[in-house]
Amino acid sequence: MKKLTLLLFVFAIVSCSGDDDNGNSGTDPDGYGSLDYKNEMRNFVIGISQKAKAANSNFIIIPQNGIELVTINGEDDGMPATAYLGAIDGNGQEDLFYGYDNDNQATHAEDTGYLKKLLDISKNAGKTILVTDYCSSQDKISSSFQVNQASGYISYAATERDLNVIPQYGIYNENAGNITSLSHAKNFLYLINPDKFASKADFINAVTATNYDAVIMDLYVENEVFTAAEINQIRQKANGGKRLVICYMSIGEAENYRYYWNSSWDNSNPGFLEAENPDWPGNYKVQYWNENWQDIIYKNPDSYLSKIQGAGFDGVYLDIIDAFEYFEN
Repeated sequence: MKKLTLLLFVFAIVSCSGDDDNGNSGTDPDGYGSLDYKNEMRNFVIGISQKAKAANSNFIIIPQNGIELVTINGEDDGMPATAYLGAIDGNGQEDLFYGYDNDNQATHAEDTGYLKKLLDISKNAGKTILVTDYCSSQDKISSSFQVNQASGYISYAATERDLNVIPQYGIYNENAGNITSLSHAKNFLYLINPDKFASKADFINAVTATNYDAVIMDLYVENEVFTAAEINQIRQKANGGKRLVICYMSIGEAENYRYYWNSSWDNSNPGFLEAENPDWPGNYKVQYWNENWQDIIYKNPDSYLSKIQGAGFDGVYLDIIDAFEYFEN
């Protein structure tokens, strides 16, 4: 959802000192030590997967963007990163055919071709590819579904970049099947911003009135957590079938509106915060390899992941996987 732009690279990085939690001294010019930023993100995702699947072996792990992680060297001709691919169930990709530069505008063929080569490494390893194209005119919506299906991907045409509405167009490949695994899904809804719904009940009613095979949504509505009973309600399609309910979780940025945000961080860096994302105010890049940040995400009993699993979600949709680009640059 939060697309990394070149603007990030000119923003000042919040300085850090002392040893980090991987034993790096932090005395080099960047302040990070000699890290393989792609591999640090791979290891982070693998750790989340291992923790989640230990509690529920069917729990679904889907990293969004940062598709370069599927090969060891991050290149489309590189050797597959088998440990990483073994830890995930699919990959999410934004802007593949529409929206890379501007919404409702076709992505340049060169960019699409580059991404597809990497996405196909994951697809050929048996993973499901979920594409979110940002387009609003009917001709481009139809084109998006057609070209994604031809590529072997399932897709969602988002009419709003904020992902805050259920589109009015019909569901592509609508069906009454019971979807019990990601590989069975033929379509999905990406609805992580509930600000257009008057209440949690209105949100639930709107989603349960649809027949999407999977829905990607947030854990919270106005700081109120969805309960396991409510998630089970959302799991029911209007036509009687069952869908997957996947929870969005940003792991490459800290969000100052989340439960974990400490007000003291506004003035005192906890050691892992980096520059604010200029495109998404209140979102801050993080040193995602930092033990304290990983504690928040999945390593303690009251972690973000634990809350998601406790609410009964079928999986997680991990965002800002491409945070490694920020540090590499």
